[in-house]
Amino acid sequence: MSRENTKTAHKIDPVWDRLRREGDEIARLEPSLGGFVYSSVLAHETFEDALIHRLAQRLGNADLGVETLVNAFRDAISAEPEIGFAARADMIATFDRDPACHRYIDPLLYFKGYQALQAHRMAHRLWSLGRKDFASYIQSRVSMVASVDIHPAAKIGKGIMIDHGHDIVIGETCVVDDNVSIMQGVTLGGTGKEMGDRHPKIRYGVLIGAGAKVLGNIEIGHCSRIAACSVVLHDVAPNLTVAGVPAKVVGTAGCTEPARAMDHNVEPEEG
Repeated sequence: MSRENTKTAHKIDPVWDRLRREGDEIARLEPSLGGFVYSSVLAHETFEDALIHRLAQRLGNADLGVETLVNAFRDAISAEPEIGFAARADMIATFDRDPACHRYIDPLLYFKGYQALQAHRMAHRLWSLGRKDFASYIQSRVSMVASVDIHPAAKIGKGIMIDHGHDIVIGETCVVDDNVSIMQGVTLGGTGKEMGDRHPKIRYGVLIGAGAKVLGNIEIGHCSRIAACSVVLHDVAPNLTVAGVPAKVVGTAGCTEPARAMDHNVEPEEG
């Protein structure tokens, strides 16, 4: 998307308009949080500025101050304006799929899975710009603050929900396509000391249940489901459900888009 189109989106931005309305409501109902909401949302002119400052507030410390992080994140979004659009898509996905998310503003202010994912988007762009040490520092801080460890080189699409955002690991050569839902305790990792392309490829619409481990350079086909606590070591064809240790096919996915339906019930099909 061109820079001119990005500016136009800022002028007509229903997500940002809704965030500001929700921020005003928080400040009205809970005046003690007025300063927090102002610095996180209301003080800014665009969604991107609010996102940058909220992430910097969460990750800044004595080693790397908030302003340094703000400048780095601005560099990342300047190089890749699509980060802001992906962040909006992730916010809408979280609101749509998480029954504990009652407002658009909740992920931005409170949800560490959402915040960790947006910090990864910044780190990924900085990594691609050659600022690998800075990107690795962001990865380290996010891991410490949010217990979400995503390698900066991992490629992640938009419309992603990371629910609860605790104990998540996503490896260096992992690819996660659009509209995937990932629950707490998920590992998308390797199987040993092998080098090169060694991590999973998660295709469109996949739902990964809590505690699941997907290991190796394998492909999880679009709109499949991985049951909670499963260990997946081999490719999974599209539109299937796998469960167990090691995971085996137990039936179809049960719907057209498991990541949106968020149905974790696994009932083996009779056959």
